[in-house]
Amino acid sequence: MNHKSLSLLLLLLAAAIVGACNSAESKKQSVAASSQGEGQIDTAYADGIPRITIRDFEELLNKNEVFVVDTRNQAAFDQGHIKGAKLIPMNEVAARINEFPKDKKIVTYCS
Repeated sequence: MNHKSLSLLLLLLAAAIVGACNSAESKKQSVAASSQGEGQIDTAYADGIPRITIRDFEELLNKNEVFVVDTRNQAAFDQGHIKGAKLIPMNEVAARINEFPKDKKIVTYCS
């Protein structure tokens, strides 16, 4: 991967993490009925970053198709975290981008 592509990937990943962790700025803009399943709601967020349901997350986790990143600090991680999550604090993401797999969906969380 060339330098420009890697830089763009890092920028997009950092923006996704910051957007996901700033829920006050990521309020719902609109809600529409989903065609994917009964009772599910697709929500559009101002930041444009996709969210997944807990059920979808559990399915991906059970199939080993997801890489879970906890972007909080060590103290918060030690108090409890999703089993199998990797601690990569938000301010370290760019420096540790090589730890992210290319063959799995990446799910970040911060609370």
